[in-house]
Amino acid sequence: MKIRFNPVIKGCFAAVLLASVGSAVAATTLNALFMTQAAYSENDIRAMTQAFQKTHPEVQVNLEFVPYEALHDKIVAARGAGGNGYDVVLFDAIWPAEFTKFDLLQDVSSRISADEKGQIFPGAMNTVEFKGKTLGMPWILDTKYLYYNKAMLEKAGITTPPQTWQQVMDDARIIKQKNIVKYPLVWSWSQAEALVCDYTTLVSGFGGKFYNNDKLDFSSPASLQAVKLMKSSLDEGLSNPASREYLEEDVRKAFSNGDAAFALNWTYMYNMANDPKQSKVAGQVGIVPAPGDAPGKFGAVNGSMGLGITKGSTHADQAWQYIRYMTSQPVQNQYATLSLPIWKSSYQDPAVLKNQESLIAAADKSLNVMLSRPETAEYSRLSNTLQQQLQQVLVGSATPDAALQAVDKSAARLR
Repeated sequence: MKIRFNPVIKGCFAAVLLASVGSAVAATTLNALFMTQAAYSENDIRAMTQAFQKTHPEVQVNLEFVPYEALHDKIVAARGAGGNGYDVVLFDAIWPAEFTKFDLLQDVSSRISADEKGQIFPGAMNTVEFKGKTLGMPWILDTKYLYYNKAMLEKAGITTPPQTWQQVMDDARIIKQKNIVKYPLVWSWSQAEALVCDYTTLVSGFGGKFYNNDKLDFSSPASLQAVKLMKSSLDEGLSNPASREYLEEDVRKAFSNGDAAFALNWTYMYNMANDPKQSKVAGQVGIVPAPGDAPGKFGAVNGSMGLGITKGSTHADQAWQYIRYMTSQPVQNQYATLSLPIWKSSYQDPAVLKNQESLIAAADKSLNVMLSRPETAEYSRLSNTLQQQLQQVLVGSATPDAALQAVDKSAARLR
């Protein structure tokens, strides 16, 4: 039997078909690159993205996650892909100089008003700005803090957390002598950027900086003091020797397992170490600003990161919608236990303060003294050299003086 279609029905069917095809064509797909390390977890970023897509059904976001150590090279390698590459990328505070030189990210200065910038911490905005250009929106506002195990300090007879690095070492000696824990200190000193962040925190605490008369200088007294402290803490058995292979997650796990009295780590560790589902020391976690060389002085590294639109993206408007959602104050407040908001007024929100008053108090001091790692287009090469030389010291193959002089020589060749 031959079936005949009613012309009206046939016309309606064609219209619906064309509409559905048109809708499918109109949908925009964004490719976004994130890291699987510290701050927001992969599950958190997926949840944020799903919430964005519910309010923007015309935009779909493909997420890719890589370790922090692979993030930079992934962004650089994709620059030749044009519209087939990434649309949104997470970038570190140390990369804007290089990314500006090679024109890897779009300048979004016109998309952010002066009034809005005023609502954001200056240290956060500095993360995404370089020579008059704004390369994205700050997203992760972060620095490293000194964590301590309250129960271990109490058992050692230590009534207050240390206020200087000398006091940290003295307290660690007491804890070790009393056999409370074998290695009181744990760090992320693997030959990676994490090592540079710990080193920068120490240099900052000793009052140092990386430039002298506009020239890179790694042989300053503060820099030398920082490296000597790192090496001596290993020699005395105060720092866990495994720190030389550890990244931040290794530090968190060691501290949460009760294997350290002190640890240097990012914001995200505070609530995770206080979570009884994944920590044996929940309820015993103390946090203070990373100390300096005198009471009332603090050290901090700018570990903030931003979200930017790649130069090759053909969906800049949709990419910006996604970035604005991810960095918005409501979303940041919702996930404030993992990374503190970039918005000043968030710190008057009771929901942000709840159960992390100690963290906020430490951040109030640390976020104002963050030292930036060297701002140079050759940062990746410089950092690799610095990592290698610091590792040479930590394994006993070079003296602090010789290693830092080698870094200075390498830095001079990069200019």
